[in-house]
Order: sequence, then C-alpha cells, then structure tokens
Amino acid sequence: MLSRQNIYHRAIAAIVSTSCYLAINPAFAATSASEYRSLGLSYRASARYKEAIAALKKSVQLDPQNATGRVALGWTQHLAGQEEAAAQSLLQVIYRDPQSVPALNALGIVYLVSGCLTESVTVHTWAAMLEPNNEIPYYNLSLSLHRLHLYGLAIASAKKAAILEPNNPHPVVAQAVNYWSLGDRVSAKLAYRKALNIDPRYSDRAFLEHLRQAAFSTQQINTTKQVLSALY
Repeated sequence: MLSRQNIYHRAIAAIVSTSCYLAINPAFAATSASEYRSLGLSYRASARYKEAIAALKKSVQLDPQNATGRVALGWTQHLAGQEEAAAQSLLQVIYRDPQSVPALNALGIVYLVSGCLTESVTVHTWAAMLEPNNEIPYYNLSLSLHRLHLYGLAIASAKKAAILEPNNPHPVVAQAVNYWSLGDRVSAKLAYRKALNIDPRYSDRAFLEHLRQAAFSTQQINTTKQVLSALY
C-alpha cells in the first residue's frame, strides 16, 4: 500500500504533468480585485463565461496571492470548456499550497473531463486523503476508475460518495454503471432503482444527457441508458 508521503509525491508529479495543461493569457489591468471577483461570479451565475473569465483574470492580477480568486477563475474556465487554461489557473494555487482541497477538487475534475485519467485519480486521491469527508473526490474517482476498468475500486468510491451525499443520485448512478460494466446486472439494477427513488427523472432517457454536466463520458451515459432499459 502506498504511504501518505508516496501519494503526496505522486500527486505533485501529476499536478505538474505538462500533457494536460497550457499557459493562460496575461490578466488585464484593473482597480479592485474584490469588485472584479464579485463581478466575475455574477457573470458566471448567468452563464456569461467570457465576461466572467475576463473579470476574474483581472481580479487575479490585482490579488495574485488570493487562492479563492484563482480557484474561481479555474472553475469558470472549466465551465466554459477551457480545460487547459483551467488547469493552469488551478495549478498556480497548488504550487503555493499543495494541500488546497478546493483547488485539488477542481483540478481533478478538469483532468477527468480532459481524459487525463491517471492524473485525475492521483489528484482526487490526494484530496480525499487530506479531507476524508469530502464527497467530491470519491464521486469523481468512481468515474475515473471506471474508465480505467478498475470497477471494484470505482464501486467502493461511489459507495463512499453516496454515504457522504445521500441525496445526490449521481454517485448511485455511478455505482450502477460500474456494476453493469463488471457484469453484475442484478446489482446494477438495484443501484439504479435507488437513484430513481432519489430523483424519478432518471426514468427519462433524454434526461440522462444532463449527466455530461456531472462529468459522465458519452460511453458512461450510454451504459446508464442500458441499465435503465433493463429495468423495463
């Protein structure tokens, strides 16, 4: 079993991987970091990502030591589909503080949707070790590990996420997908029925497309549809 120190060093190695991120553009000049940060979050709430990113970049330039501002910028870039820029923004936080769980959570998701699965697993594992009651890394580990065909570990991660966040159907759907891929159809259907009890909308095949926003891949969504079809 890997020691905490070994996990730490692997996390740092994954964090500095050059294959999963590029440099961001220089920030614009501005006058008030807090005002630009608030403005950026307001734009983000309205899905005006271009304006949000511009405002948050200004905030970061004015207050480069503010980790919250950099995480907000990275997460907004992720929402805008700018995964490489998002990774770089988040890395700037982690360079300063390798134990920043919010930055690690976000970076792990960026790596996941970018297909950098080993990096995603390593970063999320480090985040979970730092904050064991943090449901985010466990859920994303279940998706990353599934795509690496490590179904048993993925199921354990999904179960942990479901315990920590019992009203969220996503970890339970992740369990169903992993059981299905493992060949355990009975357990897959049982898990999916639990998801239906949490949110009946999961009985609608069209609704399942929203799982992309929850970091499910196209293949994972298709598997979810197969599980749903098997219930009826």
